[in-house]
Amino acid sequence: MAFKEYRLGSAMVGGSLGLSMIITIFLPSFDLRSAVSTKVALEKQLSAGFDVGFGYADPLLLGINRPITVVLEADPKTGAKFDPPVTAYVYQSGVPMPPNVRHPNDLGKGVQDLSEGLGQIGGVSGSNHSVGQKEGVVFTIGLGEFDGEEVSYIENATATRGWVPEATLAAAGDKNTFKISQGKTEFVVQGCWWCHTLLPEQTQDWQVFGAPPYLGDFNGENPTAFGSDRKAPDLLHVGTRNSSREWMLLHFFNPRLVQVNSIMPRFDYLWGEKDAQGNVIDYDKWRAEYLEYASGKRVYPPEVPDYAPDSEIRALIDWVLSLK
Repeated sequence: MAFKEYRLGSAMVGGSLGLSMIITIFLPSFDLRSAVSTKVALEKQLSAGFDVGFGYADPLLLGINRPITVVLEADPKTGAKFDPPVTAYVYQSGVPMPPNVRHPNDLGKGVQDLSEGLGQIGGVSGSNHSVGQKEGVVFTIGLGEFDGEEVSYIENATATRGWVPEATLAAAGDKNTFKISQGKTEFVVQGCWWCHTLLPEQTQDWQVFGAPPYLGDFNGENPTAFGSDRKAPDLLHVGTRNSSREWMLLHFFNPRLVQVNSIMPRFDYLWGEKDAQGNVIDYDKWRAEYLEYASGKRVYPPEVPDYAPDSEIRALIDWVLSLK
């Protein structure tokens, strides 16, 4: 009899586990599939691209084959000035297309209609969309009307405006170029999600970290980086709370420069071997001078080196500041 009781208990535990998985994973999938993409969702998927985790386009998570986000102050084709500036998402040759360009029906009613109609994304959602267009493509986010309501949609600016990747990158310049997709990969690779969430709880968190996201904000995000624990501030709206690139520079090089009791580890190694001027960074010297400062033997802390344009830290800061 005892053995039968064990079998019954095991069946009950297995049944409870299966039911909990249905409730937490299977049933919500219907809501996720039917969710209409918000402007936030379009910005996230266009800036991040197809996948910021492990994938065939970037198996070693080096941040390669990723889209590049740019801010344009003038039209790359005509030279006409923009007021306000326009954000564009550049997919160079071979870069995989974002999820909801590959599968427009996941955009949701209204957003799909305008994206395929006014936005002309159908030209990049055909047979060669999985590996990226041979000539590349530039996307923007448009604003149209559907059933009497304003709706944001994806615009294929290569088809509608004649923008091509090379000219768009050149028009933006390095100052207005942001490696947000590579930066989110750094967030995943460096394990930032162990301590930082991207999902304010429905409590007093709203007052400190900003309102929680809507269901449609996650449409097309791959993967969704909610975070795993709250050992540090939530980062969902951090770019709004603190938009200082200089502060981020200090914080990532050594968090104790801006928060004396911070438990965050240093990420100075993301600077690489050389600074923005091409000089070799002497980490041992810097850390020795910092210890002198921390012990009171030095009045001012050593200066943090400027990062090189192709450094990993640039991409990470680009992504963090995009969280608004």
